[in-house]
Amino acid sequence: MGLKVRKAVFPVGGLGTRFLPATKAMPKEMLPVVDKPLIQYAVEEAAAAGIEEFIFVTGRGKTAIEDHFDHSFELEYTLQQRGKQEEYQSLSSLIKLPGSISYIRQQEPLGLGHAVWCARHLIGNEPFAVLLADDFIYSSTPCLKQMIDVYQSGVMVAVMNVESRHVNRYGIIDILEESQKQIKVKAVIEKPSPDEAPSNLAIIGRYILDAKVFEHLSRQESGAGGEIQLTDALSPMIHEMPFYGYRFDGVRYDCGSKGGLLAASIAVALARDELREEVVNELSKVMPQSINPV
Repeated sequence: MGLKVRKAVFPVGGLGTRFLPATKAMPKEMLPVVDKPLIQYAVEEAAAAGIEEFIFVTGRGKTAIEDHFDHSFELEYTLQQRGKQEEYQSLSSLIKLPGSISYIRQQEPLGLGHAVWCARHLIGNEPFAVLLADDFIYSSTPCLKQMIDVYQSGVMVAVMNVESRHVNRYGIIDILEESQKQIKVKAVIEKPSPDEAPSNLAIIGRYILDAKVFEHLSRQESGAGGEIQLTDALSPMIHEMPFYGYRFDGVRYDCGSKGGLLAASIAVALARDELREEVVNELSKVMPQSINPV
């Protein structure tokens, strides 16, 4: 039995410029996949994996996230008065135990590594998870639970193969050895060019980290894109502790892109019995126009 992972960090301070103007006044993490925002899926995934404390690293204009995971007394009262119990229960399920949700401000968008470092005092000296809501992973067993079930100590990152021409979008791992779903990592390179990448095995937005990562992040060293990269802080840890990649079961949708968000919504809708027929009918109307535009 490995160390218990009780805390999770959700970096939600990004600007969401790829979704403007929709994200001008709404956090990108509140964009919906069918009828739930991306951040809710991430929190539910963490809760299903046994996470007890939820730490949001926010920025300006992110108060909608705080409101989403809080009571809305007027709305709840109205739903109860109108007998809408199903809708009322869907809101009640958002509320966690008092004190289990924390919010901390990342004053400047200096990168993922900086966002994680901002949570250092709330994490203390124990292993913790990091979930990126943009990476929507659709699976029967939540991705983080798959990882926590096999985690023993050190560092574990979710990985998947990507197209070689896209390796410059990710942290790419160099494989030392592979056994079933776990991969012993030899090195990690942040956003390499295709001719420099040691593989096409990319780190996806699920991490289980040792608190020692804060020592490396505290150096505040800029990496790719002039930002403080989490991958750069992880690299020296390969030689300090167990470091594994984990091939998860499930389909990952990049909901930081418009196409990925639409694809995730379609996949979730088609999997729901009450929506499938309607969605198929509507898509059948759209697809011929898309293939043969008038």
